[in-house]
Amino acid sequence: MLPPKPIRVLVADSHEMLRSALTIFVETFEDLLLVGEAKNGVETLHLCAQLQPDVVLMSLGLPPTDGLLTTRLISQKYPHIHVIILTSSTWIEDMEAAILAGASSYLIKDMIGIDAMAEAIRVAAVN
Repeated sequence: MLPPKPIRVLVADSHEMLRSALTIFVETFEDLLLVGEAKNGVETLHLCAQLQPDVVLMSLGLPPTDGLLTTRLISQKYPHIHVIILTSSTWIEDMEAAILAGASSYLIKDMIGIDAMAEAIRVAAVN
């Protein structure tokens, strides 16, 4: 029996240090495969078209378009790609807007550990 295919993950964040940390995080799990990094919304959309990730870990603050618009566009153009918003915003309005834009889940940076984030990626990929 063949082992299951790894979950293909694209990291999208405008902050280089956080983007680097997230790529290291993804690479520590055998069932996750980092396929790319994006520093803005335009690059995220381009890489989604090119790389066809299973999951995008996305910041809300993603210039020049914000993470909500980028999420909405991914959901419309690539419904098989799941977006997880990773943010520091605890505002319920941001959470509701993200889910309405098509995000699979909304994770608050200060409230989630790496094992829980990995599990959120796994859950998003199978839904």
